Amino acid sequence: MAATDPTEGRRPGEVPPRLETRGLSVDFGRKHALDDVSLAVRAGEIIALLGDSGCGKSTLLRAVAGLEQPSGGLVLLDGQAMSARVPPEERGVGLMFQDYALFPHLTVMQNVRFGLHRLRAAEADAVAKARLEQVGLADRASSYPGSLSGGESQRVALARALAPGPRVLLLDEPFSNLDRRNRDRVRADTISVLRATGATALLVTHDPEEALLVSDRIVLMRDGRIVQIGTGADLYQRPVSRFAANFFGDLITFPSRCTNRAAATPLGVFPAPGIASGVRVAACVRPEAILLSDAEAGHPARVIRRRFLGPVAELTLVADGFTEPFRLTVSEETAVEEGDRVGLTLAKGAVLVFPVELD
Repeated sequence: MAATDPTEGRRPGEVPPRLETRGLSVDFGRKHALDDVSLAVRAGEIIALLGDSGCGKSTLLRAVAGLEQPSGGLVLLDGQAMSARVPPEERGVGLMFQDYALFPHLTVMQNVRFGLHRLRAAEADAVAKARLEQVGLADRASSYPGSLSGGESQRVALARALAPGPRVLLLDEPFSNLDRRNRDRVRADTISVLRATGATALLVTHDPEEALLVSDRIVLMRDGRIVQIGTGADLYQRPVSRFAANFFGDLITFPSRCTNRAAATPLGVFPAPGIASGVRVAACVRPEAILLSDAEAGHPARVIRRRFLGPVAELTLVADGFTEPFRLTVSEETAVEEGDRVGLTLAKGAVLVFPVELD
């Protein structure tokens, strides 16, 4: 792909995105790890790159950092195109990987100072100390990485990545090595620090809940391409395909065929805007959009199992027209037991209809 003028399409005086990719492609032999990826990240924005293993999200991170050579397209930082001749250390990006990569023979303070060699010693010490205070580890400055917990190591890695004041911070699965209790706490602390410093960040994750929690916008990827970009609400409420919808939770799917811009299901007939009559469709319902009612007031169903999960209970139900049992989560106080017959109703706008060929 031929490189384009970075200023093309921009109004005079318009501030460029902090990070931009244009038609970015990376090939590993015959495999397209990235295929024509275009993305713009504003200053101070936290973007989550979301997708299954092998979808290209880490490759995108490495291409931005200069660790992978693109086969086509551009990477721009503050409107400046990064050619292959610009090495990672001169791009003004901070890198934070899931193994943290702390130097075991250096103290915490020395690790954080590592990227500050261009500053005088006193200035480097002051910057490193300030970053350690931001992550709550000033009292561990003289400790060595081997004495730190996983959460402390993660925070040291964050302080080191932020110390040089990068234009963009790149985080590759930064919380995956932590157990769930520590992960929730450290993740919240990390995002708080990023917000407080105004950092621009690109964070790789395979966890949709994490993407929803940490980001301003989500970039959902599949097979080296971007499927959809938007806020968490955009992707959850207005997914562009069944793949995108299914990434954020289970779906109950009814095969149907569009007739007069509508799809018939056992739960009723629902709008299918923009889909021509005769097209095969998948009408999808998220389980959390199904509401329980009296057996006479909704679509008939029967509870075949109830599981206690603390403050909530998980019900397994069978219903007329459903191809297999499905599960609902309800309050533990819900007065429904195994064997009970219930009715099913739907929250407004709960059905998503997709042409099958989009899968």
